[in-house]
Amino acid sequence: MRAVTIQQFGDPSGMVVAELPPPVPPADHLVVQTEAIGVGGVDAVVRRGALGPAFSEGMILGSEVAGTVSSVGAGVDPAWVGRRVWAFTGTSGGYAEQAVARVDDVVELPDGLSPVDAVTVGGASTVARLALTHAHLRSGESILVRGAAGSIGIAAVEIAVRAGAAVVAVTTSSPERGDRLRALGATHVLDRDGRAESDAPALFDVILDIAAGPAVPDFVDRLAPHGRLVLVGVVAGFPPADFGARLLSSFQQSRSVATFSLDSVPASQRDPVRAAQLDAAARGELHAVVDDVLPLAQAAEAHRRMDRGTVFGRIVLVP
Repeated sequence: MRAVTIQQFGDPSGMVVAELPPPVPPADHLVVQTEAIGVGGVDAVVRRGALGPAFSEGMILGSEVAGTVSSVGAGVDPAWVGRRVWAFTGTSGGYAEQAVARVDDVVELPDGLSPVDAVTVGGASTVARLALTHAHLRSGESILVRGAAGSIGIAAVEIAVRAGAAVVAVTTSSPERGDRLRALGATHVLDRDGRAESDAPALFDVILDIAAGPAVPDFVDRLAPHGRLVLVGVVAGFPPADFGARLLSSFQQSRSVATFSLDSVPASQRDPVRAAQLDAAARGELHAVVDDVLPLAQAAEAHRRMDRGTVFGRIVLVP
């Protein structure tokens, strides 16, 4: 099978298309013949080598695929073979014509939802939904989604609107992106530094931060009393080591900062949410915003576009 491997961490030029033996599913796993592969921000972070020795050269990138189950390992019901599914492959293995996933990380696709749309919303909307739960977002509160042009941010905007947030502000890099986010429900658009329109609130009850990076302390300052900032990504890099000092300097405001990873959510809580999000997408209640669909061999080009910050929504690879 063809797969995209990392021969050298760093620039996208280190990504190479290789011919590899097809996978054999171990116990409690299955193989998906991929029809769509999601390209996510975490893939770029892994590719850059930012996560250190947990990953090694020669690995296959990618964590989110959709397609048809072609074989199963021991302990997996053979009835899975032939089903259309969304699957999480872990932090690697997705950029390939065939991908292995634990059966517990597989959800059958609802009728009417394409594989391309499935990998656009399946992971991102589940992260957004559970991160907003983690932030205790309540109806009538204000929320700022930082880094809203990606698939997690877009899903967070739509979910926050459906949850009854009174103000849904976003940060993005251009007026055109701002207009597209308004069409999805954003009420205010800020630039990447958080500079606001004249009528936008100065403080927010919840900030969902997908970008992180050196500006995190400045956004801690944008929290209202009892406000909650939840970090769900580090696409702009890690926050400064001393960002907690900014939090302590406003001790009397009772602000809080938390992190959220889907890895912390038990499958019994995660999977029903994911299935509900996929069903919502199939009904048109949640939009799968696809920036582009590229052949698997152009995975490096997808990463170049992410590095340039020109992607709105998600790029999807097809074998």
